[in-house]
Amino acid sequence: MTLNSAMGLYHNVPDFTPIGSETYLLLLGILLAARGADFLSTWIATPQLMLEGNPIAKALGWRWGLVLNLLVCVLIAMWPLAAIVVSTTSALVAARNFQVAWLMRSLGEDNYREWHVDRLLEVHPVLYLFCLIAQTGLVAAVGFALIVTTNELVPQAIGIGIIAYAIAVLIFTLMAVWRVHRMHYGK
Repeated sequence: MTLNSAMGLYHNVPDFTPIGSETYLLLLGILLAARGADFLSTWIATPQLMLEGNPIAKALGWRWGLVLNLLVCVLIAMWPLAAIVVSTTSALVAARNFQVAWLMRSLGEDNYREWHVDRLLEVHPVLYLFCLIAQTGLVAAVGFALIVTTNELVPQAIGIGIIAYAIAVLIFTLMAVWRVHRMHYGK
C-alpha cells in the first residue's frame, strides 16, 4: 500500500482520517518511524540530554517525552497533512542529529559541549550567523519551491515540513549561540 493509494489521490487528501482506518494506520506508522528516529538520534547523541537544544524536550526528559510523543503521534495521525508536516520535520531533525551523533557520543556530552563552545568563541559571530542563515535559508528554499510549484497537497505539506525544519534549526541554534555568548561575554 502506498500513501497515494491509501489517500486515493493527492487531490483527495482527506482533512481527517478516523482512528483505525487504513490511512490512519499508515500515517501513524510513518509518524512513529519519524519521531522514533528523532528520539533514537537524540539518545545516541546526548543520552543525558545535556546537548538537547529544545528546552521543552529537555525539561520533559526521556520518560515524559516518550509519552508526549506517542500521544502526539496518535492524535496527529488523524490529520493527514499535519502528519506529513510533522513526519518530514522529524525525519530531517533525525538526519541532522545522526550526522554528528557519533562525534557527540565519542567525545562525551561535556567534552563535546566544551569543544563546540570553544569553536563558537573562536569564529567571528558574523561569519557563523551568515553560515547558519545560508544553511537554513537554502533548506527553506527547497521547501518553498515544493510549495509554490505544485497544487498537490502532499508535496506542499512536505515543503511546509522542510521549512519548519529550517526554522527549528535556526531558532534552536540561535538560542544556543545566544546562551554561549551571554555566558562568556556577559549580558
